[in-house]
Amino acid sequence: MRLGTRLTLGLAVLSLAVCAVVGTALTTYMRDYLERQLGDQLKLIQTVQAKDAAAHGTVRRKPYYGWYTAVYDVSGDAVTLRRPSDVPDDTRAMADLARAMARSDTELTRTARIDGEGTYRLRGCEVEPGVVLVSAAPVKDVEETVERLITVQVVVFALALTALVVSGRRMLRRGLEPLSDMAHTAHGIASHDLSESASRLPLRADGRDGGREVAELRSAFNTMLEHIDDSLAVRAEAEARLRRFVADASHELRTPLMSVRGYADLFQYAAANEPAERERHLARLRAEAARMGVLLDDLLLLARLDEGEVEAPLRQAETDLVELVRQAADAFRAGHPGHPLTVTAPAGAPAPRLDPRRIRQVLDNLLTNAAVHTPAGTPVSVGVGVTGDSALVRVTDAGPGVPAEDRERVFDRFYRVDKARSRDRGGSGLGLAVARSLVRAHGGDIELSGEPGATVFTVRLPLGDGT
Repeated sequence: MRLGTRLTLGLAVLSLAVCAVVGTALTTYMRDYLERQLGDQLKLIQTVQAKDAAAHGTVRRKPYYGWYTAVYDVSGDAVTLRRPSDVPDDTRAMADLARAMARSDTELTRTARIDGEGTYRLRGCEVEPGVVLVSAAPVKDVEETVERLITVQVVVFALALTALVVSGRRMLRRGLEPLSDMAHTAHGIASHDLSESASRLPLRADGRDGGREVAELRSAFNTMLEHIDDSLAVRAEAEARLRRFVADASHELRTPLMSVRGYADLFQYAAANEPAERERHLARLRAEAARMGVLLDDLLLLARLDEGEVEAPLRQAETDLVELVRQAADAFRAGHPGHPLTVTAPAGAPAPRLDPRRIRQVLDNLLTNAAVHTPAGTPVSVGVGVTGDSALVRVTDAGPGVPAEDRERVFDRFYRVDKARSRDRGGSGLGLAVARSLVRAHGGDIELSGEPGATVFTVRLPLGDGT
């Protein structure tokens, strides 16, 4: 059953209950009021009739039409009706009241049914000792008035209830229309294909009607849709990056694998069996295998860093960062003599807690990146500093720089600014990704800045206990 129908039925039942309570209370009050009026009228009339009975022995004044009056002589249990009297054929109820009145010190009133006449209100009073006056008034008029009142109430309440249900139904339908719109929007979302990579939800719950509660629900609904949109966008981006990663990894691994296969095939020929030729081919096989090994080690390290761990837990210790930089600089000068390198460091060397082997790997990757992407003779510099609670290492080269559109992606895996470079000339595109992951594993970060003619990589490491 729809919510509007349930609310309408609930409103109808509640209104019906209210009408029943009001009608019962009004009917009860009206019945009591009319009975009190009848009792007061009986008392007033008996006051006059008692004087008439005391003077003449019986009541000579005629009562109202349909009313009865009788004077009884009561002696013990014997009750004698004085004549003439205006009484019905059935006088048992009046005689019983006279007998009870003779034994009572107060006036008595009761309701009794008289055969052939109906229900009457009886009242007795003592005229003198042993003489009792009994008056009877019909309650038919009271009952008819109450019945008419009940009929009027039923008709009026039925009309009011019908009008309330009809108007309430329309108001509820209009008030719940925003919820129906949101339900329609939800059905549209359910029928939307979310399996697409770039899937988004253009549907939104619009409108301003429905009150504050519906507005809050609409706002929460739209916020949920925005969250779903963001999640879908993140998922699409992650899927795209995964596809690029798999494609690039396949491409990078395919080249050395093809080389290994080619050199292995050479052993099928006799020329490959000559000692000198065999040693040359084996050397190439070992070089290609080592090349694949480095690439796989980088991929494995990145995968473990993504999971919040490294090949082994970070072996952190207080390390002389300046000395670590100088060691990396010496290795760079030996491997790239064509790039002049300068090192600047403060007098008080910072000693943060870090894993020297991993940070050395970061420094080697940054320096190698500077050598690979700059022409021979390009000066490179490394600076060590302290700012606040962080130690800074800046690797700067005076090369062509990184275009602004590529700065956001240089840390992506397998990304190369120069797409024409091969692995031998430009690396696999994993060095900067590995460097950033290792720095973040220490609780720090790495940033790229610069302009044409200068590239600056800034490594920020915490001086505290690390992570």
